[in-house]
Amino acid sequence: MTAIPQYTPSTPAALVGLYRRLIKLPERIPFSLVQLAARIAVAHVFWQSAQTKLASWPVTLQLFAIEYNLPFMHPSIAASLATTAEITGSVLLFLGLFSRLGALMLLGVVSVIQIFVYPENWAEHLQWASLLLLVLIRGAGVFSLDRLADRVFR
Repeated sequence: MTAIPQYTPSTPAALVGLYRRLIKLPERIPFSLVQLAARIAVAHVFWQSAQTKLASWPVTLQLFAIEYNLPFMHPSIAASLATTAEITGSVLLFLGLFSRLGALMLLGVVSVIQIFVYPENWAEHLQWASLLLLVLIRGAGVFSLDRLADRVFR
């Protein structure tokens, strides 16, 4: 038989103390790990998108001409710029090199997609924009070439 724990006046206080310790555990996660995860996650999305565009360039041009139909730019120019921004921004974010510039480039891509192409996918775009804004505002973090360059050139 298992004994039933006895209620003591200190039990609620102990539970509250345990709860407080548990909810503070995530505060021990280094912010640089969060920055690294954000960079890698969003870089992966745009890298994959660029690879899909490059895998079938004629289909990409057709998508930009018919489905995306940007009002201010010829489809071949838009496709080239979008693919270049996705590749460059992804590499910069992944390496953490000029990461704020990479984040800004990809925020531009997200903005165009949101405003002109798929406004109904705002929740997904908001996720990407949130990660990119984190990098833009706070930088790439400790695990980056930006940090290494800062130390070398300081």
